[in-house]
Amino acid sequence: MVDPDASALTWVALLGQWVDFARSALALPDDADGRAWRSAVPDIIGLQAVTLALGQVGQLPADERALGLDRARLLIEQHSRRLAAAFDEKPLHPRLEELIADASRTLAGAEKRHASSLG
Repeated sequence: MVDPDASALTWVALLGQWVDFARSALALPDDADGRAWRSAVPDIIGLQAVTLALGQVGQLPADERALGLDRARLLIEQHSRRLAAAFDEKPLHPRLEELIADASRTLAGAEKRHASSLG
């Protein structure tokens, strides 16, 4: 089981990093590319948060895990769609593709663990 204090510290540290990341986005140029990246910040942070939370989904009561996994799937889809829209449906930067793929892989692993826990 994960130490709740360590888990809370992880979230606090990430929150600080996300705040710094969001602040740094304010310095992006006011051109189409800069505006796209600026608008992508909430979805980048959202995908990172979902990915981290999926690592802790096993701590949920058994009857809440399926709902947590469904919510994670919907959030990943929502953030992915908004990133695509922010960049006018052009191919995403490889780091964004990696972020989406990492969230999707983490979801698949959590779903597999959940299914195996059911019997």
